[in-house]
Amino acid sequence: MALLSFKAENFRLFKSIELDLHPKYNLLYGENASGKTSVLEAIAYLGRGRSFRNATPAGIARKGTENFLVFGKTITQNKERSIGVTNGRGGFESSINGDHEQGLAGLAKALPLQVIDPNIHDLIDGPPEERRRFIDWAVFHVEPQYLKTWRAYKRALKQRNTILKNKPSSQELENWNKSLSKHGEEIDKTRRGVFEVLEPIIGDISNGFLGLPVEFYYEPGWPEEESLYHALQRSQNRDIQLKSTQIGPHRANISISYDSGSAKVKISRGQQKLLACAMVLASVELVQTHTESPLLLLLDDPTAELDARSTKKLMQHIIAMESQIIVTTIFPNKQLYQNDVKMFHVKHGKIENIN
Repeated sequence: MALLSFKAENFRLFKSIELDLHPKYNLLYGENASGKTSVLEAIAYLGRGRSFRNATPAGIARKGTENFLVFGKTITQNKERSIGVTNGRGGFESSINGDHEQGLAGLAKALPLQVIDPNIHDLIDGPPEERRRFIDWAVFHVEPQYLKTWRAYKRALKQRNTILKNKPSSQELENWNKSLSKHGEEIDKTRRGVFEVLEPIIGDISNGFLGLPVEFYYEPGWPEEESLYHALQRSQNRDIQLKSTQIGPHRANISISYDSGSAKVKISRGQQKLLACAMVLASVELVQTHTESPLLLLLDDPTAELDARSTKKLMQHIIAMESQIIVTTIFPNKQLYQNDVKMFHVKHGKIENIN
């Protein structure tokens, strides 16, 4: 898959954006606050339907406007596809080849992408939610039924939490315990299967970047020695007291350790970035292998916090992956790519094609 062209209207400081992209290597350069990250954010919005900077639609729409639009054309195995998203005061709407019913899941399938940005450290030192989102992205793209199971689990969890707020009887909870445990066990089984394949890929990449014996462990969100059903029963009184379900796959985590301790306190900030990058790149490699198609990788100032040697290692690995990449930087360095690269200069809300 490659994003051939991209357009946006009224996105952040840009009245309009128009890019004809290289199927492999694209570099956006410019001074700080020129709008480089906003361009990546707009492209990511096309494949996610949300901002990787956690901005609201009102915060994204250009000053004086109410709605914004992002649009792109992709090609996969010689088949072109049109994707569009509009959001703002008028509400969210997506379109994939004219189909307006596929929603966020449809966007993610139509334009699978990953982002490496300055917040990449959250994968290492952030809350478990960040690592759950990481594993679920990979599972979503390699297991077609996963989304259906996850939605069923979320519905059951919402109902159980609603009941917990109203001093339920044991029988009332029993029915939802059965439903929650059924879907929760399915989620756990699917996550474990993907993690077993993903973990050695992460290990290989992280060892190449760091030369450190980092270990990754999947934690399901309840004691592994018992079933989710029995764990829910045992946790029932606590759940009633706290008025929410305290165990289950919505509490899962991937723990990361180095030298018998937590990696987030044992390694430096730069090493954390490389380790997080290894995780993201491993997930991209896994999905590319499964789909037999390259993905889109957005890199926002990847050289930040890295020395020249680490930057070279990172970029060499990324180039070897054969993904389509779009990179932002302050100072363009074509030598990092070892290939032809299409360059764009971003300045004062304008984008100039340099090639």
